[in-house]
Amino acid sequence: MKTRLLIGLAAMVLVFGGQPLWADEPHGEAKGQGKGYGEHGGGMKGRHGGAGHYLRHLLMHQKEIGLSEEQVGKIKALQLELDKTRIRTEAEIQVAQRELHELIRDEKAELGAIESKLKQGADLEVGLHLASIRARRDAMALLTPEQREKEKAEHDKMIKMRKEHRKGAKNGKEPGMGQGMKPGAEHSGPMH
Repeated sequence: MKTRLLIGLAAMVLVFGGQPLWADEPHGEAKGQGKGYGEHGGGMKGRHGGAGHYLRHLLMHQKEIGLSEEQVGKIKALQLELDKTRIRTEAEIQVAQRELHELIRDEKAELGAIESKLKQGADLEVGLHLASIRARRDAMALLTPEQREKEKAEHDKMIKMRKEHRKGAKNGKEPGMGQGMKPGAEHSGPMH
């Protein structure tokens, strides 16, 4: 029974890959981003997007939120550390994926070895997810209550602009006046 369960799990990982939704990614941002453990060419690109997105948002709107130079420096340090962790961990996940695929192809490979490799990949993903949550919480802890309110207002404004942009695109219109964009304003950077 245990053997069939492990083989079934390994097959599911190969066929479907892992696409867990992360707690720190609102609005289903993880959907369709990156590939989960066990998928060819995978990695976790985009899976930590909640924290990375949040840190970029804070830096992009630092004036509107009223961040001090010290706060900006700390947020940039959090962003760099998260990026380094993501890059290293994604590389480790890719190596583990390749090793898993070789084990699965080898009919003589022990199921215990396959199980260990599956657990290794899962542990790496959990570690990356936790680093993302930690970075987001550390950034939030840097903000005063007033700054949190300003950040939320900026975020809500960006969401409204995005919705209006999508609505205009569906109607075949270019985003512009009356669609969330100010005259002559150009958006730089990722939409929120």
